[in-house]
Amino acid sequence: MGLATIIENEAHFQTEMANAGTKLVVVDFTATWCPPCQRIAPFFEQLPAKFPRAVFLKVDVDRCAETASAQGISAMPTFTRIDRLQGADPGSLEAKVRQYYGTDEAADEDSAVAGHMDLVTFITKSECECLNEADDHPLMHALNNGGGYLASDCDEQLIINITFNQVVKLHSLKIKAPADKGPKTLKLFINQPRTLDFDQAAGNTSVQELELTPSDLEGNPVPLKFVKFQNVQNIQIFIKDNQSGGEVTLVNHLAFYGSPICTTNMGEFKRVAGKKGESH
Repeated sequence: MGLATIIENEAHFQTEMANAGTKLVVVDFTATWCPPCQRIAPFFEQLPAKFPRAVFLKVDVDRCAETASAQGISAMPTFTRIDRLQGADPGSLEAKVRQYYGTDEAADEDSAVAGHMDLVTFITKSECECLNEADDHPLMHALNNGGGYLASDCDEQLIINITFNQVVKLHSLKIKAPADKGPKTLKLFINQPRTLDFDQAAGNTSVQELELTPSDLEGNPVPLKFVKFQNVQNIQIFIKDNQSGGEVTLVNHLAFYGSPICTTNMGEFKRVAGKKGESH
């Protein structure tokens, strides 16, 4: 039966985060003098057994004041890496963990790109956005494999803004989408100060333009011009049209493969803290 790891200091926290790799990490910022923290503690200790592919860490904010400060913790209990969840509500906590944990089927799926990792755990989802997404089918559905799908609203175009919690190198994209309604023409932009509007996306020069085929939409890796994606803090994808020329574009799953720049200050990795792939 798995147990939550009790963090001893900032160096220990950094080591555990690095060792987790692409696994989901859930961090409980707690305090011995906090009654709600003590009430939810037994429930938190049960979660490693329920979610064995995830990593669970406990951080005492008094013992590890440096870590708590770096994560911007101001109330206890606070759970990070699953968005930022405050309060001692077991139902909300388990629902968030389940949301980002994914299914066994998704975990077993062969999704590897040789020499590179799925960067979902490095995406700061709270800072991502999508222009022209349908209210009931937003971007977040496509960032979780098997979690629904992204659909355009007023017409076929979409602008997707993905922010990473540290600088990464991007090697390739993986897109799963219907052969008729999936994206066709993409323009990629990196390190923009703000989300482009549709006129800017159409008129500005992109770092790379892709023309996808139906086979590309089966989840096969779509290589990028790797040399141009060596220092990426955010990437924006302008989906210009879809395969059939219809008014609705659908994306079942969108993934980014590459690697974090290991020399990046780990303070950034944690500051955005939340759980892997989420953060705040």
